Amino acid sequence: MTKSIIRDRRILVVDDEERMVRFIRLNLEYDGFQVIEAFNGAQAIEQVRSNLPDLVLLDVMMPDIDGFEVLRIIREVSSVPVIMLTAKSEEDDRVRGLELGADDYITKPFSPRELVSRVRAVLRRTEGASGATHGLIEVDDRLRLDFDRREIWVDDELVKLRPTEYRLLYHLVQNAGWVVTHDQLLQKVWGYEYRDEPHYVRLYINYLRQKLEEEPSDPKYILTERGVGYRFVDFRRKKPDQKPKQG
Repeated sequence: MTKSIIRDRRILVVDDEERMVRFIRLNLEYDGFQVIEAFNGAQAIEQVRSNLPDLVLLDVMMPDIDGFEVLRIIREVSSVPVIMLTAKSEEDDRVRGLELGADDYITKPFSPRELVSRVRAVLRRTEGASGATHGLIEVDDRLRLDFDRREIWVDDELVKLRPTEYRLLYHLVQNAGWVVTHDQLLQKVWGYEYRDEPHYVRLYINYLRQKLEEEPSDPKYILTERGVGYRFVDFRRKKPDQKPKQG
């Protein structure tokens, strides 16, 4: 996705420090984005509901409702991509944010270049997923994928996927029967900027298994090729009970 395609996207910036909001606003507006502001958790939730931003930059440490709780509430009403902002660098905080549905995590202090790069990367992968078309795929009796409608059905129930989960599944299914390496998935789903972040792949593979697999600990759709990557089962192969054609 080129720069011009994602210009004018609306970014919600949530931080209780006005100086930080002003810094982010100046850099995003310079790069062609529209910016709306919130200075606490309640304002952030209202802005998501009323202004429908294309992406949220969400600070973790806020006085009334912390960013983790705001994220949890946002995920109840919206799949808008969210990038968490924090002064903390502990891995536990990063993982917690991702588990709650964040699409990325930036540790303060960060440069304007890093900020814009991460925003663009998240917008590329989330908006790019909406253009995926694959028609109806019946993997087996319990799993159906309709990439035209962006619908995933498990046991005849519609399963909601976050944008990153959807894009990860799309690339795995695109290559069904073939091993897709960690590096390939990082580049396709998250972007080149994430080449040194392999934990993203493992975490989101687990998310998909929890939603799609009958037994996530013994998966039959998304298979691990240890030390290499992952492979989606080749649903195009002939089923065991099908007899081969004669002649």
